[in-house]
Amino acid sequence: MAEPGDPPHKDDLADDHDDDLIGFASPASLQGRMREPEPELEPEPEPEPEEAASEPVEDEPLPPEPAPVEAGSVFAPSREFSARRRRRDRGAEIPGGGMGLYAVYALILFAVPTMGVSAVIGLLAVTGRAGPEDELSSSHFIYQQRTLWAAAVAAVAGVILLAAPFALGVPILFALAIWMVLRGASGVWALKSGRAIVQPRGWWI
Repeated sequence: MAEPGDPPHKDDLADDHDDDLIGFASPASLQGRMREPEPELEPEPEPEPEEAASEPVEDEPLPPEPAPVEAGSVFAPSREFSARRRRRDRGAEIPGGGMGLYAVYALILFAVPTMGVSAVIGLLAVTGRAGPEDELSSSHFIYQQRTLWAAAVAAVAGVILLAAPFALGVPILFALAIWMVLRGASGVWALKSGRAIVQPRGWWI
């Protein structure tokens, strides 16, 4: 161990240096150390202002808004809608309103639920009298006559064939019921639209 007044030993100098590092109050630590200057950062170049457009861009004109259609009230249709509907529904006018033709079509359509009773009434209504003179009503009248007469013949044949082997009358009566409903509905649709039957003497729908 060194006595006071002895020359400093190398190990003692190393200990003093270590004391400087860990923060003991030694003469070297009290003197402090020079801090190295931080490198100066180069200033960033300022962004160049964007060049203004040579020509201003004009906005495209907006399409004109449709003018509102006035209506009588919130629940009443507008005049434009009513006029369009009248143009669509306009068809050939039926003399007398076609009430007789509609009645016969109703008897044809009710033939199935009434087991043919209404079809017999309709057949009596179109038999033995002259048909209407205008072309539209005449085509529907002929169409109804042929429908009812063909249905009467097929119904009689179907009833007779019920006693035949394999009950051949059942499919005949079933097909007859579908045929009458389809022809009656097709005729009502054409009459309501004001159209004549294209082939009134044909057997198809």
